[in-house]
Amino acid sequence: MRFLKDFMTMQNKKLITHNDSFHSDDVFACTTLCLMLEKNKESFEIIRTRDPEIIKTGDYVFDLGGIYDEKINRFDHHQIGGAGKRENGIEYSSFGLVWKKFGKILTGSDKAVELIDERLAAAVDALDNGLDLVENKYAVTPYYLENIFFSMRPTWREENLSQDEMFLKSVEMAKVILSREIIQAQDRILAEEIVTSIYNNTADKKIIILDKNYPYEYVLNNFPEPLFVIYFKKSNDSWQVRAVRNDPKSFKNRKNFPVSWAGLRDEELQKITGVSDAMFCHRGLFLVVAKSKEGAVKLAQIAVES
Repeated sequence: MRFLKDFMTMQNKKLITHNDSFHSDDVFACTTLCLMLEKNKESFEIIRTRDPEIIKTGDYVFDLGGIYDEKINRFDHHQIGGAGKRENGIEYSSFGLVWKKFGKILTGSDKAVELIDERLAAAVDALDNGLDLVENKYAVTPYYLENIFFSMRPTWREENLSQDEMFLKSVEMAKVILSREIIQAQDRILAEEIVTSIYNNTADKKIIILDKNYPYEYVLNNFPEPLFVIYFKKSNDSWQVRAVRNDPKSFKNRKNFPVSWAGLRDEELQKITGVSDAMFCHRGLFLVVAKSKEGAVKLAQIAVES
């Protein structure tokens, strides 16, 4: 089955992958190639087949063919010995291989390529290669990104749907996800530079005051002093004070807000803190809110000294 994307150029590039059922790795490998070719204003067609003669004609072949050679745009990982692994031990699948070569064209920086590989591509590759990244402690199984694309496959009753049709719809969904991840990575890199500058210019580094709600978690985790971060939240016209985590991937704070504040609002919180515009303290002791910047700073100072 062929799908055509026409950009009024002379020659269509051929993107070839296997037919029948699909997984998140071939969906995202195809997505990466589509976004790259669209950015370059090149026309292309997506071909899903296992015909070896057709495969030979591909400009880009991924998740089939038994060859990994990025110089000739062959991105399979099913051959004996696979297609290599990352420093962390996670083997590459077709998405990771394609992303490794073409990610910089889409993101503009090696750092962004690395961030998206860590956040998205490596996770997709791990699951495709049968590697469990998390321990399942409960009877409920986590709903992975892969499950979204499983749900896109036609069921035994949907005889009117084809695998090829649903693959293409999955690629369109993945385009939105990957495009947003690229924006998030680019803006995170810019924010890290700004947050680092604010940290360097802050006298009392236990309390970091940001002029915007930047993603600060990972960059501040590199420094030992910060305990609380303050920033303005435009959506509810308030100043937030958040505890810095021991690890951005955990829920343990470097320092909690006082236990006596947990779950209090408005007058109750104002009475116990002495801050006249205190609004709320989360019962998890990682967030307090004030109406003014001054109130937020006072709440943070009390928490530091508690």
